Amino acid sequence: MERLTAEDRLVLWPDELWPQDIGALAVLDGAGRLLDPDGRFRAGTVRQAVEARLHLVPRFRQVLHVPRPGLGGPLWADAPSFDLADHVRVTGVPAPGDEAALLRVTEQLRRRRLDRSRPLWEMWFLTGLPERRIGLFARVHHAIADGIAGVATLGAFLDAAPDAPAGPARSWTPAPVPPARSLLADNLRRQAAGLGGAVSALARPGATARQVRDASSAMRGMFSAPPTPRTSLDQMVGADRSLAVIRGNLDLARQVAHRHGAKVNDILLAVTAAGLRGLLCGRGEPVDNLALPVYVPVTLRPVQHREQARGNLVGQMVVPLPLGEPDCGLRLEQIAAEAARQKASSHPSLGTMFRSRLARRALPALLSRHPVSVTTADVPGPPLPAYFAGARVLEVFPVLPLIANVTIGVGALSYAGQLNITVVADRDAVPDLDTFTAAARSGLRALCEPVSA
Repeated sequence: MERLTAEDRLVLWPDELWPQDIGALAVLDGAGRLLDPDGRFRAGTVRQAVEARLHLVPRFRQVLHVPRPGLGGPLWADAPSFDLADHVRVTGVPAPGDEAALLRVTEQLRRRRLDRSRPLWEMWFLTGLPERRIGLFARVHHAIADGIAGVATLGAFLDAAPDAPAGPARSWTPAPVPPARSLLADNLRRQAAGLGGAVSALARPGATARQVRDASSAMRGMFSAPPTPRTSLDQMVGADRSLAVIRGNLDLARQVAHRHGAKVNDILLAVTAAGLRGLLCGRGEPVDNLALPVYVPVTLRPVQHREQARGNLVGQMVVPLPLGEPDCGLRLEQIAAEAARQKASSHPSLGTMFRSRLARRALPALLSRHPVSVTTADVPGPPLPAYFAGARVLEVFPVLPLIANVTIGVGALSYAGQLNITVVADRDAVPDLDTFTAAARSGLRALCEPVSA
């Protein structure tokens, strides 16, 4: 019986207001594999390729089951019926099929809520792109996976070579939902185990004290920090989004990071800072001496376990970006120094920090005093070219969810030497996303030009 963890359940809290799906937009080379000689999309071939791998991702044939009170928390249960056509679908990109049209269709699909009565994932294949290319917008609910686990989940459908055999689909028979008596017994066992764990923790006073100290220190640090400077970005997000993409070179980014004593994630933060500086300056808002905080997730998974990662296991840093610094190199070095200082501290999982009812009640006050309007995420993807149903993946971009008053999300995904960045913005709060994107691209170019020269 697989109950959702505290981290997974935390993702469900805002889902009614702000859909919490994570996704990726890929562009595939459809010639010879996904398109027939007349240009028709081979939907049957694609569904066969997905069906042959479903046994590798059990969540893709399970639904979220919420028992009645007293029977414990939500759990994953086999879907009583499953139709792959509900999840692997095809739609066209309007002419001229350029990048702007592809991003608009992706946003239209993102707005469609995942049906809770079905497994919480979709793959949309997008036809109508030039040069016989095919778009792929894949998304899963955040309760299934965080960024690291999302890459591992979707990676189950990729191959390292174009002719890798998929094999036949495995037969599958859904197991029935556990009856109420089994759920009650499981809930009582878990409560007893929790009490036993609390008692055994008394036998490990050193480790227990460290865990309590780390969580308390993180919460205390959040509340004791000076109030966040207010900007025009501090707005409640609505339903509409705008998307933009920025392309980078991973090897060049690593060289830039090495030159400035930084990491690739610091490059993403520096690009975000350049975009924010340009955006606020374009709005006539002062940026001198402005340090704007952004969310930076911290994975708590050991490196050796990331290829089989499932669910959510992240901490959170809040890194102030020095928008007042005009020099992009100095700005990167300041960001790297601050990020390194914060990484040296402990970052408990968000599920641990907000497990108690008291902590969840304190969260609105925390967000009111320290509103954060920007979130980032840097996720490593496949280092070598990958193939889907024999078609080469040409490039892939992450698509982040937004929540509350976080009006801009900047995500990076490395793939086969590329460093691909997607900017997701609330359309009402950031109608001038092109200003942010142009400044971010300019900032990345300014960092890379000395190294590439």
